[in-house]
Amino acid sequence: MIISHFPKCVAVFALLALSVGALDTFIAAVYEHAVILPNRTETPVSKEEALLLMNKNIDVLEKAVKLAAKQGAHIIVTPEDGIYGWVFTRESIYPYLEDIPDPGVNWIPCRDPWRFGNTPVQQRLSCLAKDNSIYVVANIGDKKPCNASDCQCPPDGRYQYNTDVVFDSQGKLVARYHKYNLFAPEIQFDFPKDSELVTFDTPFGKFGIFTCFDIFSHDPAVVVVDEFQVDSILYPTAWYNTLPLLSAVPFHSAWAKAMGVNLLAANTHNTSMHMTGSGIYAPEAVKVYHYDMETESGQLLLSELKSRPRREPTYPAAVDWHAYASSVKPFSSEQSDFLGMIYFDEFTFTELERNTGNYTVCQKDLCCHLTYKMSEKRTDEVYALGAFDGLHTVEGQYYLQICTLLKCQTTDLETCGEPVGSAFTKFEDFSLSGTFGTRYVFPQIILSGSQLAPERHYEISRDGCLRSRSGAPLPVLVMALYGRVFEKDPPRLGQGSGKFQ
Repeated sequence: MIISHFPKCVAVFALLALSVGALDTFIAAVYEHAVILPNRTETPVSKEEALLLMNKNIDVLEKAVKLAAKQGAHIIVTPEDGIYGWVFTRESIYPYLEDIPDPGVNWIPCRDPWRFGNTPVQQRLSCLAKDNSIYVVANIGDKKPCNASDCQCPPDGRYQYNTDVVFDSQGKLVARYHKYNLFAPEIQFDFPKDSELVTFDTPFGKFGIFTCFDIFSHDPAVVVVDEFQVDSILYPTAWYNTLPLLSAVPFHSAWAKAMGVNLLAANTHNTSMHMTGSGIYAPEAVKVYHYDMETESGQLLLSELKSRPRREPTYPAAVDWHAYASSVKPFSSEQSDFLGMIYFDEFTFTELERNTGNYTVCQKDLCCHLTYKMSEKRTDEVYALGAFDGLHTVEGQYYLQICTLLKCQTTDLETCGEPVGSAFTKFEDFSLSGTFGTRYVFPQIILSGSQLAPERHYEISRDGCLRSRSGAPLPVLVMALYGRVFEKDPPRLGQGSGKFQ
């Protein structure tokens, strides 16, 4: 089942814009896909059986592509692992792979399907794009032969890559990206030797592309934005939400805001694995998002975006995330700090004991300052201010500086940092800042029910303070300034030492 969220007035505007050739804006679409998974993945199946499963998923994606195109979409992004699933061995993924050429070969698979061997998946995706006059973004697997002259060649004589492909509205292959930062469970794929900085131009702006775990990285995620000055990022992902700080919608929307680009994020949908959360995000505002842990339906999202957001008067100003906090004298407190875990990282916390107050909590070089006012201090809900300054080491290694205000799971302080779904305490006023040693800080506010706080209720000052501005009482679950200190990272994020227990 495909459900679509898109205002009719925007669809009419899109058709009018196309009729006069105006490309200052475009219509973006993302599809959150409930992937049809293979029955078995521990042993290889035949190529015919693999293609049968992939075509079942493409049948569903085809309906989303056609619906998006009918509503005026210029481009649609589908999820990582959206065509065959995600739990494979190196051998069992092989029947699902195709040889994907470099886009420089100027190839339209729909017109010339056998030019690079047997490529039925690429042919079908190309025809979907061509027949519906829409850019189609999909995630599939690439295979590349190698031999003993290559000292890194795997024993089976081939490289296997988690790969994004983009076909333009004529069906031509215009982009191919091999995921650089593999997540630890992706044992079926190889790490590319070098990071690929993939961009391409369209009549509606310059695009970059990367995949899922890459969003935590400097290379390629930051490089493709800062050095290549793309306008929009295409982002297939298979993201399982890890509350309280790594839920897809809050993190992705915060990333788009902090990096100053449009982000088209398409997630897989599988509630048993906590996979949901897709959206279309602009630098100045969240356009549309979907978070659904109740049903198993796919979801099509569409929104109008500015083609070149950097040229817009609403483009966010640069933020100095150290300035405000470093000018504040740390708030003194007679109460003791305590330690708590969030996603295997040990935070330093302090409890918010009154309905209004000023608190400071520090860890290493990071001091987090909070000023707040609650409508009422409830006895059945406990909040804490936390700080983390250190190297995350589980399923990847990357250096973090985080300031967070969060609701504890129960009134027991040992549950601070555990997932929480609802909150009744309301904050009328707040100000959160930190002495960050990085300019890459991603601000997020999550309300009860895992909803995003609307932009009208808060602001981010140029000197690095996240503060309320409407006076409306907000049932806050989590408020966070999530900082990444890239210069302290190891060479590649996906090769961390730890594993989930």
